[in-house]
Amino acid sequence: MVPFRTALRAWFGISLQTFGGPAGQIAVMQRALVDDRRWISHRRFLHALNYCMLLPGPEAHQLAIYVGWLLNGLRGGLIAGVLFVLPGLVALLALSALYVGLGDTTVVAALFTGLGAAVVAVVAQAVVRVAGRALTHPLLVGLAVAAFLALAVFAVPFPIVIAAASVVAGWPPDAFPA
Repeated sequence: MVPFRTALRAWFGISLQTFGGPAGQIAVMQRALVDDRRWISHRRFLHALNYCMLLPGPEAHQLAIYVGWLLNGLRGGLIAGVLFVLPGLVALLALSALYVGLGDTTVVAALFTGLGAAVVAVVAQAVVRVAGRALTHPLLVGLAVAAFLALAVFAVPFPIVIAAASVVAGWPPDAFPA
């Protein structure tokens, strides 16, 4: 168990870096909690992430709550969950106030365009980082590409992709050596 004040400071630091959608948020949590602080193992982090991805709702937020709960019980989960969304809420309120205050101006449009480009760069870097850690075998890379193509190109419903993944998950563990 991590001292609560230490965890509180860590979650606050993580919360200030979690922009760019789920991939960026998950990458920040992985770096901070698994790589830097070693509060949770890589295997347990990925295991929790896999479950959170199957649940309805925002998987990155669910993952933060779960890891907070693992580290500090109920109050750890509550703090991680609240701090995870608070900076984004404040940023959205500030940007909304800016937009309403200035109206539809070139400055506001340029600001949002620049922010959008920065978010795309953060998300791309996060996807590469998480995939590099999770896809440890060429067969896993192939499965990830197949799932992406099924969803993005062929519009296969998500539950069918998950069902196919569960069939693959039933393969012997030595089929995917680390």
